[in-house]
Amino acid sequence: MIYLLLSILSSSIIFVVFNLYKKYGVNTLQAIIVNYFIACAVGFFGFIKSTDITAIPHKDWFLGTLILGVLFIVVFYLAAITTQRSGLSVVSVATKMSVAIPVLFGILYFNESSGIMKSVGIILALVAVYLSSVKNRSGIAIKKENLIFPILVFLGSGIIDTSIKFLEASYVSKTEVALFSSTIFAIAGIIGVMVLIVQGFLGRLRVTKRNLLGGVALGIPNYFSIYFLVLALRSEGMESSTVFTINNVAIVLVSTLLGIVLFKEHLIPKNWIGIFLAILSIILVATS
Repeated sequence: MIYLLLSILSSSIIFVVFNLYKKYGVNTLQAIIVNYFIACAVGFFGFIKSTDITAIPHKDWFLGTLILGVLFIVVFYLAAITTQRSGLSVVSVATKMSVAIPVLFGILYFNESSGIMKSVGIILALVAVYLSSVKNRSGIAIKKENLIFPILVFLGSGIIDTSIKFLEASYVSKTEVALFSSTIFAIAGIIGVMVLIVQGFLGRLRVTKRNLLGGVALGIPNYFSIYFLVLALRSEGMESSTVFTINNVAIVLVSTLLGIVLFKEHLIPKNWIGIFLAILSIILVATS
């Protein structure tokens, strides 16, 4: 449980960093790409004692990290488009409700438990995510022509979590968790640099110290959010459907509370109902 709590804390810090980006005018794309290299460096220099880098492409999980690295960049790009066209609330709902995909995968593929309390808890968790994320009284409105983008964010985010669980359970040994996590970030970073190179040729690249510092601030908690999540998934007595449900709902809960305390965000009645349901769903899933 301690690993799960640390993953939730790390992911919630990411929320704080993203909010500070708006305040200090940080270029999100550049900071995200820098963040991947920082996250990779944290793993390689902080948690990996010695390894032969040339042996990484021969690991059984390497192909999976290639796919995950690509998905990290693609889902981020789709999330950016969704934010611009439909708003931040839509992205938040699409990202967090994608927990349904790895939860169903855990129940169907790994034959995890699905009792009444757990099922009710998962359903309440999805409702809680929606209600906690809606920031206007009229609810979330999406134009038909923009509907494809949150759907792709939903599918992409769910596939990322599902892939991490599958690779962790099938191919990643106990001693390779840090290497596995770092490799994902390294690949995402390399792909991101390719994007920046293209922007450079188009004359749209302007790297600043502010963007670099933003990447450093994001990279450290980002690495630990994945590292501790993988460790939580490996914990005995913790099913992946339980881990993902508690993780996603708790991140929404903690992020919402941090928004109130640190950024003076105002909540509407729907948000408070969502917070209550989030707490209730965590209790039901955790005790099922």
